[in-house]
Amino acid sequence: MADYLVRATAADAQIRAFACTTRDTVEAARAAHNTSPVITAALGRLLSAGVMMGSMLKGDDLLTLQVKGDGPVKGITVTADSMGHVKGYPIVPDVILPANSIGKLDVSGAVGAGTLTVIKDMGLKEPYSGQVALQTGEIAEDLTYYFAASEQVPSCVGLGVLMEKNNTVRQAGGFIVQLMPFATEEVISRLEENIKGLPSVTTMLDQGKTPEEILGTVLDGLDLQVTDQGLAAFQCDCSKERVERALISIGKAELQSMIDDGKEVEVSCQFCGKQYSFQPEELISLRERATRD
Repeated sequence: MADYLVRATAADAQIRAFACTTRDTVEAARAAHNTSPVITAALGRLLSAGVMMGSMLKGDDLLTLQVKGDGPVKGITVTADSMGHVKGYPIVPDVILPANSIGKLDVSGAVGAGTLTVIKDMGLKEPYSGQVALQTGEIAEDLTYYFAASEQVPSCVGLGVLMEKNNTVRQAGGFIVQLMPFATEEVISRLEENIKGLPSVTTMLDQGKTPEEILGTVLDGLDLQVTDQGLAAFQCDCSKERVERALISIGKAELQSMIDDGKEVEVSCQFCGKQYSFQPEELISLRERATRD
């Protein structure tokens, strides 16, 4: 099954909901960064959230999610657009930790205490930015808190990544359910009851449930209406031209130092790991452009 997301409403539009399956997306990120299992889980959860939160945007708007903590991963960055394209990277990809107290991958231990920042570039003079303290470092709970504290939208976020024994990704995905301001107490109570007995995201995915069926479980008895569906994919828009602009931005003095070394320079994209090579004569050309600009 190709990765995809769905958008939905329930209870006569008193609830809006999103769900996705992202196994191939997270596996692509794991392969690009050679992440350890616990970092694959952390990055994969944030990528799934990015897919769904990106779908809340319009047109050319862009979303950036940044988790920064005092744990060994140090930080994770994910960006997404409104079309289901997402990319991301961890600062330290190869963290190894023992399982947590319930035998699961210790994402919280890898992330530690810190902040979650959500940046939305909607084409305005300044992007919107909201930041909250991490509540658990497990990502889903932190996003639930972010929506309530920063956007004043009561939400429930579920995210999960299940690994194979060979450390590839077996399942990945998640859901976001949000209450509208006019939601009735009856609707709120029914949703709360559904959530109390909810299996984990990875359990539902491993049972073969689709995003629609996951929302059907979360929103049981609340008249779910799926309104839209779209593909999701790990996609990086890096290019040699973008890397050239980045090199120009470091200034002619730094470029001259590279030229003086007389060696080929390789620059890797943080998001996908693709390498771009520059010969000394190319660096000379970039230095001249830096001087002009």
